[in-house]
Amino acid sequence: MSTVISTYEAKAHLSRLLAKVEETGEAITICRNKKPVVDMVPHRLRDPLQQDPSLRGARFHGDPCQLVDEADWPRGLR
Repeated sequence: MSTVISTYEAKAHLSRLLAKVEETGEAITICRNKKPVVDMVPHRLRDPLQQDPSLRGARFHGDPCQLVDEADWPRGLR
């Protein structure tokens, strides 16, 4: 079950709330005028290969952040 707090309390105790989410993994729901606005949840690193099923089995070679030369792009994408 998640903790429910007001925006005022979230603003006043943000560091403490972040630590609680980080340590316990518990979600915290922040409300404005008693209506839920956002859920604060632990960050999960996602494997980009799991996000797109068409990439399953793909392997990256080299630095994925390095620019790709235009000649290496398929003709339809240039």
